[in-house]
Amino acid sequence: MNAGVMDERERLLLAWDDELLLGGVVLSEWSSFLIQDADVAYCAGADLAALLAAQAAMESHLMYEYGDRGSTRGFADLIERSPLARELKDRLHDIRRYRNRWVHVRNPQEDQALIDEPDRHRSELADMTTRAMRLLREVIYQEQCL
Repeated sequence: MNAGVMDERERLLLAWDDELLLGGVVLSEWSSFLIQDADVAYCAGADLAALLAAQAAMESHLMYEYGDRGSTRGFADLIERSPLARELKDRLHDIRRYRNRWVHVRNPQEDQALIDEPDRHRSELADMTTRAMRLLREVIYQEQCL
């Protein structure tokens, strides 16, 4: 990934922060670490790493804000039990399902589409990662103190 694209992605993250962060937020150290890792991966063009870290950060934050401490509830359950708006929950489920396709490959031998069209898969991954990075900010900035 060239430096111009990296700079563009960093500007995008900063623009979303400026748009969505109106006050202050409290984040767990786990969430903060995962968010920073997602940001670094995203700016470096490591889209799959960024997507996985962003999803983990959202899950960590939902557990921190709305979960039962020590619970083993999965991400889908955390989404549904949270007080987030339905539209936001639906987008979280979209990211969760997309992430699951990469993490839980059901048949690794069926890889011809990836071989034949790697650019299409990379483009789709880049788009979904950008969506996940935006959604991450929407999730962590839900409970602001003004």
